[in-house]
Amino acid sequence: MKKIVFTTLLVLTLVSCKSEKNNGKLNVVTTTTMITDLVKNIGDTLVNVQGLMGSGVDPHLYKASEGDVTKLTNADVIFYNGLHLEGKLVEVFEKMKNKKTIAVSDVLDKNTLIGSEYFASNYDPHIWFDIDYWKQVTNYVVETLSTSIPERKSSFEANREAYLKKLDALKSKVESKIAELPKDQRILVTAHDAFNYFGKAFDFEVVGLQGLSTATEAGVQDVQKLSAYIITHNIKAIFVESSVPKRTIEALQASVKSKGHNVTIGGTLYSDALGDSGTVEGTYVGMFEYNVNTIVNALK
Repeated sequence: MKKIVFTTLLVLTLVSCKSEKNNGKLNVVTTTTMITDLVKNIGDTLVNVQGLMGSGVDPHLYKASEGDVTKLTNADVIFYNGLHLEGKLVEVFEKMKNKKTIAVSDVLDKNTLIGSEYFASNYDPHIWFDIDYWKQVTNYVVETLSTSIPERKSSFEANREAYLKKLDALKSKVESKIAELPKDQRILVTAHDAFNYFGKAFDFEVVGLQGLSTATEAGVQDVQKLSAYIITHNIKAIFVESSVPKRTIEALQASVKSKGHNVTIGGTLYSDALGDSGTVEGTYVGMFEYNVNTIVNALK
């Protein structure tokens, strides 16, 4: 009898500890800041969200720490981008086969994605720069959370409707701002090709110095070739990225100047990570609007 009572108390204690640790909520781990922001908007107070990557972090080069592995092990659901964006985390995810690991890019029709030889997936992974794609990802997150906590489905769906309205409003604002820029001036030169989906959606020609992945280094020939392109097309401004060292863009600017021409650095864009938490740029909507304002104002 004493053994049964002791065992019962032990189980109750363990359950109580787990409940206290999780606050009775679903434990969700996310990789990039864009996904973290999305899941927080949908999950709101119903889930505990822990993002592995912070502001200014490059997901292409990110390696899991011991603390990250612990978070992933304790997670009920893991959301990641997929398409080999988090290349150095692939092995970790493969070991989490008993976990609910969700690559948000899986919801997208691969036939519509931009091809890329830089990634094992053979696709450009920067899908968040297409707002319509991000709406599909939003629906996918809602479906996943609703399956995990069926009794909260109506709450997740209500949060989705509110968030989709924000995305629709964002798209309208972005289109209106971009309309200020003549089509022949819509050439976006950045540190790497993170903005191809943005270019496809909003009729920009996008040129990245390092290609699609920051894992590759830009060489002298790349700089020379792009500087000639800038001069030929009379491009007024080029841009650095918050998650990529600015030295490559500064080298590009210097190369243009050495040829007797001038190009300004139009500002810093948020590409692979959002801005600091608590700022406007620390949200997906705020980041997108900030980027577009920066691009258009500099190129005008």
